[in-house]
Amino acid sequence: MWNTQQAKDILLILLAVCLAGMIAGNLLCHIRRKRHIREFIRETDRLLHGEETFRLACYREDDLSQLENQVQKLTVRLREQADLLQKDKKYLADSMADISHQIRTPLTSAYIACASLVNADLSEQEKNSVWEIKRQLGRMEWLLNALLKIARLDAGTVTFSRETHSLQELASQALLPLEIQIELKNQNIRQELNGTFCGDLSWTAEALGNILKNCSEHTPEGGTIRLKGQENPIYTELTVQDDGPGIAPEDLPHLFERFYRGKDTKTQSTGIGLALSRTILARQNATLQARNRPQTGAEFILRFYKTTPPA
Repeated sequence: MWNTQQAKDILLILLAVCLAGMIAGNLLCHIRRKRHIREFIRETDRLLHGEETFRLACYREDDLSQLENQVQKLTVRLREQADLLQKDKKYLADSMADISHQIRTPLTSAYIACASLVNADLSEQEKNSVWEIKRQLGRMEWLLNALLKIARLDAGTVTFSRETHSLQELASQALLPLEIQIELKNQNIRQELNGTFCGDLSWTAEALGNILKNCSEHTPEGGTIRLKGQENPIYTELTVQDDGPGIAPEDLPHLFERFYRGKDTKTQSTGIGLALSRTILARQNATLQARNRPQTGAEFILRFYKTTPPA
């Protein structure tokens, strides 16, 4: 028979063994859970980087597995919604293209009719009315083209080329459609352009052209629009400055929103040009900002990054 001391020793040994077993079991469970969580993180990371397959269901009943299954269901639902949204955008772009094609036919007929009336025996007032109709038809065509471009950009159907061009070449192509407008207002264009950028020349010229058009509209007759460009190892910067009254402080945060028209905006403005410019540049690893100059006028800063732009 064991004495009291021996019984106590045996009891302590049994307790120690049980305690060691519990610690070992908890440690093993903890290791398995950490391994499970690491695998969960890897799966979600693959999802965030565009992985099509998402393998989270492990057919276990613990809380973490239930969380994984819920995340998988949420992921499937989000993908379905993203696919539907992309289809809707594609449908919108196609519909805009069809509408654009249909509207261009009567626009062309109206242009031809205006051209025939210009040479007709009309009074001076009637001729001015014909020119005004022709100008409004031009605005309608520009608006139609801008809306079509925005729809194509939103639908992701535009493919941008990645070629190196000089800033001088970009400015020349952007200024070409504005030569008459700038000449009628007797405005000066001063260029100090050095460096190159990598992107799509035609689309980027469209973006810069909308900015230049905005500057020309807000620059008084005889004023000056300045283009300055320089390149460094991180980005190429192009600034556009005008001699206008500047941008109202309350308008600055909303300047690039679609269809936004500031308090000093002319009645002819539609609020699309600058929004289209920022969208085009954003698709090409570039940024667009606006601010007021210290003395007078507005300044637009375009940066074409050679790496990922800062958030």
